[in-house]
Amino acid sequence: MRPSKNVADLLAIMARLRTPGIGCPWDLTQDFESIAPYTIEEAYEVADAIARGDFDDLKDELGDLLLQVVFHAQMAKEVQKFAFEDVVEAITAKMIRRHPHVFGDLDAQDPAEVKAHWNTIKSEEKAERAARRAKNGFTKEAASILEGIPMALPALSRAVRLQKRAGSVGFDWDDLRAVLEKIREEVAEFEKEMTRPDRDDERLEDEFGDILFAVANLGRHLDIDPEVALRRANSKFVERFRHIESELSSRGRDPKDASLEEMEALWTEAKEREIGS
Repeated sequence: MRPSKNVADLLAIMARLRTPGIGCPWDLTQDFESIAPYTIEEAYEVADAIARGDFDDLKDELGDLLLQVVFHAQMAKEVQKFAFEDVVEAITAKMIRRHPHVFGDLDAQDPAEVKAHWNTIKSEEKAERAARRAKNGFTKEAASILEGIPMALPALSRAVRLQKRAGSVGFDWDDLRAVLEKIREEVAEFEKEMTRPDRDDERLEDEFGDILFAVANLGRHLDIDPEVALRRANSKFVERFRHIESELSSRGRDPKDASLEEMEALWTEAKEREIGS
């Protein structure tokens, strides 16, 4: 079989890999749960390629992510739940339904108005999905406005989604100073627990989580995605630490042999270069 630009050939490859007797032993042992972590990982690698502006990598990573969709669809087809074509039909139907100003009669030119209609349609879809899940026995608890926010999301991203959803019914601050005060309050509670003679590690972790949740809330109020902000901070850390390693290496030294003061001086030097560039 040769490389192809036809999606049908990709589907055929996956079907072959999952065919007992002639397929791949590893692929044949996989199920939805075992593949799910790879799906999440591939999505992160797509985001990483975008952040680096590497379009060659982006092409490859999008292919890897598409393979995940094909893999899940093939497994679903094997148990007669749905096939890849049903996935395509579902998303095309959703996009047409959510864009009545493009594919229907709705006249909406303002982006804010478009977003309002989008959210209304999503709410209707959510209600329909909740009713369907309840009918199929998947939902035993009373419906919650927080339902449907995936547990598998990165914790910071899920925190923001939860906060937005709660804010949509008025459970939110309308003053940044109140958000900042909440952060100070959570830091004070963390410090109090940290300095207790009988410090409890589980409570300390809870207080630390409260700080992160409050900081994520501040980012949301400022339209700053905490996940993106932290990725940028990680990238800066990597670049600055590499500067430390490079400078020490040029002197025939290794970081583990340098003092903290020496490395902090090189760190500051790296920061100043960023400011000057």
